Amino acid sequence: MPLVAGIDSSTQSVKVVVRDADTGALVRTGRAPHPDGTECAPQAWWQALEQAGSGLLDDVSAVSVAGQQHAMVALDGDGAVVRPALLWNDTRSAPDADDLVAELGGPAAWAQAVGSVPVASFTVTKLRWMARCEPQLAARVEQVMLPHDWLTWRLAGSRADATTDRGDASGTGYWSPLSGQYRPDLLALAFGRVPAVPRVAGPAQVVGQTASGALLAPGTGDNMGAALGLGLEPGDIVVSLGTSGTAFAVADQASADPSGLVAGFADATGRWLPLACTLNAARVLSAGADLLGVDLEAFADLALAAAPGAGGLVLLPYLDGERTPNLPGASGQLSGMTRANLTAANLARACVEGMLCGLAEAVDALAAQGVVGRRLILIGGAAASRAVRGVAPGLFALSVAVPEPGEYVADGAARQAAWALAGSATPPVWDRSAPAVYEGDPAPQVRAAYAAARLAAYPDSSSG
Repeated sequence: MPLVAGIDSSTQSVKVVVRDADTGALVRTGRAPHPDGTECAPQAWWQALEQAGSGLLDDVSAVSVAGQQHAMVALDGDGAVVRPALLWNDTRSAPDADDLVAELGGPAAWAQAVGSVPVASFTVTKLRWMARCEPQLAARVEQVMLPHDWLTWRLAGSRADATTDRGDASGTGYWSPLSGQYRPDLLALAFGRVPAVPRVAGPAQVVGQTASGALLAPGTGDNMGAALGLGLEPGDIVVSLGTSGTAFAVADQASADPSGLVAGFADATGRWLPLACTLNAARVLSAGADLLGVDLEAFADLALAAAPGAGGLVLLPYLDGERTPNLPGASGQLSGMTRANLTAANLARACVEGMLCGLAEAVDALAAQGVVGRRLILIGGAAASRAVRGVAPGLFALSVAVPEPGEYVADGAARQAAWALAGSATPPVWDRSAPAVYEGDPAPQVRAAYAAARLAAYPDSSSG
């Protein structure tokens, strides 16, 4: 049986899955950690991949990499890394994002140009920051890649020209999913000149070979990989609760949101992937559990013991700044405290509700762009929380489907590898177990209290 490997190079770790190319059956897995922080030496990703993939990749027929979006990998003319990669969660380029938006003529001009309004996460803003703050290093830069581009290039032995795919390219801020072309004028606007960028390969196009002779698929961004791994169809809305929170859906038409709340990304199949992202998700729960001195299981028990609305406590979960709404300098806020409601159970409930209300507003922003959801699929580490599963249906006002825990991003990469290996017109169909489905009574009062607290703290913020 032919085997394929999918690699998920995320913020926190690298995961490798090896699957049967025909059936999707899982054969073996590997994992290794990445350093923590908002910047990282790309060599650390490579070392982690070598560790996680040791003995796993020798007999596979095809490989694909899905990586964290947006991070800036800057190389010199010899292919050497010029500085540690600035990751998606590095917000130091927030002033540069504001400047770039203004210089092009405002948010609507950016949405029309590349489908998205750049915020500090986007690669184009990091290039401006580097040109402004590290001009001597910027002068050495000859090529710019994304993490999955760089890893694919390294897997090919750095022999071939660098390639990317339309999904990950659409998160740079200088490639347009509307036209399918790079915008060198925007690269020049940000960086002062136009460095080399990877060729954009078609979905499932073979772009090279590994040292062992395995075919290399083009790879994609992590959210696009998850969509492919889950087999999303129009009407499915995914809310992913990892380090960050994302809400996304596949669509048959490109989106261009001038408010900036929804990024008009492309997906990995030739369609589009409108997406709204929050910087704060699972870590809100772990921070709350640490504050209360309990583990996550006990934290869930506490949250479920409190009534909806947490007795009036409302948490704005902007512990690491925020992206939706775009508030990179924001901090978290707990409001509505009284002697009567300041209990451990209410605090735990407020953490869960605050995190999910932020994502519910992201889903609202998708709806404003024409995304009609028939069900919500909840994935990511925090989806395992009983409290999240219990609270989510009421806040999203949709039935909530929770698939079995899995490495959806790596699975999507593996499915793309199988697609490239087969040379077929469409991705292979792999069997999936039915998800667990959760229902709940709508809780509009919780959403209203959250929106009121957000507007009181940040009057210029918008939920879309």
